[in-house]
Amino acid sequence: MNDERTADAFAQSWNRIGSVYTREQFLEWIAPLTPEDFAGREVLELGFGNGSLLVHAADLNPHRLAGLELGDTREQTLRNLRDAHVELHRGDLTVANLGTFDVVYCIGVLHHLGDPQRGFESVLRHTHPGGRFHCWVYAHEGNAIIRWIVDPIRCITSKLPWWLTKYAIALPLVIPYFFYAKLIARAPSLAQRMPLGKYALWIAREPFRFFHHVAFDQLVTPRTVYLRREEIERWLADPRIEDAYVIFRNGNSWKFGGRRASDR
Repeated sequence: MNDERTADAFAQSWNRIGSVYTREQFLEWIAPLTPEDFAGREVLELGFGNGSLLVHAADLNPHRLAGLELGDTREQTLRNLRDAHVELHRGDLTVANLGTFDVVYCIGVLHHLGDPQRGFESVLRHTHPGGRFHCWVYAHEGNAIIRWIVDPIRCITSKLPWWLTKYAIALPLVIPYFFYAKLIARAPSLAQRMPLGKYALWIAREPFRFFHHVAFDQLVTPRTVYLRREEIERWLADPRIEDAYVIFRNGNSWKFGGRRASDR
């Protein structure tokens, strides 16, 4: 599938909202990387959306901060970045070559690409020898309900006008899950036994508008894949990678990364 179609669909979403993520969410997403890994370093975000994560990366005082995005979201991104100095590039991350950086991160992008492994190759290609990289993707594990129920709906809604998907479909569909998450939060012992329970505990802290954003984000994209742990481990078995890690996040996604081996 053409990644431009996916980027255009997300641009319809990103261009109509401000910065949606908090500093706390950003720091949790990039862990085990820490603010000290960013400070004074050259940092690249692949697939920056509307800058909702870039703005927090800028607060960590990198020496240089750059972002690459295929969708036409530059104007909204500049509004969200306020006065932060960030190099914004537009292009296809699977073929781009912006040079190498000390830290490269890619959050919530690889699972929407026509070829996720090519996207990961770009992450590695842009990481300087000795540098760190970090990614986050949807997991196959723990997402059975999403794959069986939400994905068939997404195949239809991704072809509809954005406003119809956002207000006539995503909005009413997310209301039951909003109350489900709040229930789980009141009885956290249920999280281990209920579908998407750990994720519900995490998202229950957020306001309804964030639930709506997540639901629309799920339904607007033409393509989503759910990656198994063994596939990620195959990527990380590359001899150019050392100190690799894979972390199961909220029972339905993977954080993974490592260090690009130094040239010898």
